[in-house]
Parts: sequence; C-alpha cells; structure tokens
Amino acid sequence: MPKRTLTGTVVSEKGDKTIVVLVERRVAHPLYGKIIRRSKKYHAHDEANAYHEGETVRIEECAPISKLKTWKVVGKVGGDATVTAAA
Repeated sequence: MPKRTLTGTVVSEKGDKTIVVLVERRVAHPLYGKIIRRSKKYHAHDEANAYHEGETVRIEECAPISKLKTWKVVGKVGGDATVTAAA
C-alpha cells in the first residue's frame, strides 16, 4: 500500500525536530454545494530543523515516531527546492 503524501504550510517550528504543518482541502458542502475550505494540522518529523514558518512542504506518512508524530517531511515545494529530508 502506498504511503499518503500531503502538501501544506509550516505554522510552527517550536519543537525540536518537529514542525506543525497546516493542510487545507476544498470540499463541497453536502447540502448547498458551495466549495468550503477544511484544514487540519499534522505534526511532522524534521530531522535537521531545516524548515521554517511560512514555507510550503510535502509530508509523507510513516511509522509512529511519538504520540503525535506519524508524518515525516519529504521536502520543500516550489521556489528553491534544494532542501530535502535525510532518509
């Protein structure tokens, strides 16, 4: 089974080797059909503390690292994509 990959914006980098990524998705309202935004925050493992608030990153599902962390950073999206996570 392939691992899920999501793209979102870093909203916090306060934890050591941890970032919080806000992932937004657009869904149609079940009754009215209007497109609305739904968001969720994911804690992701950032081994090198390389990512900062405001950056757009791609995260991938992984085995649980701690109580909240079950995602790891794959890399930065767009712009200067030279930063990649160590495997």
